[in-house]
Amino acid sequence: MRRAALLLIVPALALSGCGLQPLYAGGGQAAVAQGLGGVSVPAISGKAGWLMRNALVDRLGPQPEGQAARYRLDVRLDDKLAGLGLLSNDTVGRERRTLRARYQLVELSTGTVLLDATAGSDAGLDVVSSEYATVAAEQTALENLTQVVADRIVTSLALKLRAQRK
Repeated sequence: MRRAALLLIVPALALSGCGLQPLYAGGGQAAVAQGLGGVSVPAISGKAGWLMRNALVDRLGPQPEGQAARYRLDVRLDDKLAGLGLLSNDTVGRERRTLRARYQLVELSTGTVLLDATAGSDAGLDVVSSEYATVAAEQTALENLTQVVADRIVTSLALKLRAQRK
């Protein structure tokens, strides 16, 4: 029993000394959560833009009551679908969907760009004999890619806002 307790305590002590800190320490009242809640996301053109804006708004959380947005997140998307792998009958057997986002975090009071970065991801999909199935796979890939890229953008914003608050 003492040995089991010791095995639990030693890693906990080692981690406490490594300098890692939770990004969202303090929950919804934390500085990072409040900062993310103060980010507005204007409309982004296209279907991918609509999906991306919704994903970002979901992840940024609610705007604090009685407060206007402090930041604006400008996002430009580049969505590409490329055929890969030719079959023996000269048809495409595989496709690659790539979604890249260039984003800027702008402080509204000064117009200063606090963060200018990119995020992206890609997915491969099979082209099958059913056109419906191929189109459905392409759309599902786009939906999944927007979720992945939105996660990367929000993580980058959170790190920037945490560094700015220190």
